[in-house]
Amino acid sequence: MDFENVIKERYSVRKFLDKPVEEDKIQKIMEACMMAPTAKNKQPIKVFVVKSSEGLEKIDSISVCRYNAPLVFLVCYDLDNCWYSEDGKINSGIEDASICTTHMMLEAYNIGLGSCWINLMDYSKCREVFNLDENIVPLCLLDVGYSDIGAGPLHSKTKEINEVFSIM
Repeated sequence: MDFENVIKERYSVRKFLDKPVEEDKIQKIMEACMMAPTAKNKQPIKVFVVKSSEGLEKIDSISVCRYNAPLVFLVCYDLDNCWYSEDGKINSGIEDASICTTHMMLEAYNIGLGSCWINLMDYSKCREVFNLDENIVPLCLLDVGYSDIGAGPLHSKTKEINEVFSIM
């Protein structure tokens, strides 16, 4: 699919069909994540591919926003592998994981799947149920699957360009 169409047509899906995602499509999404740039190429990303009934129950225990998705990526970053500013106050984890998630989201749409970036979760419980080491920080969930009928976009209007950009 043409990239411009992907970024214009993609929307957050909040209603998925009860249909599993094929392994080759999961692989393509993972490859898109791996192609994303990270600060100093540190690649601090740690992603859990959740598709088993047991795993999806864990997702449901930390968020009410799975929307029946048969596949959820729990996107995290590893503090031990991030790039840090010289004073150590800033690390690249959030940006790196966000760029990777965006690549995954766009690739999902590109191959005929829907997705929804989820921040509404119990982060403490997430750490517990997924047994995350202290250095692993959960960023978001990415619900993925086949869009159900009526799962269309909730928004279609954007701000005017001059409301966002200031040319200097």
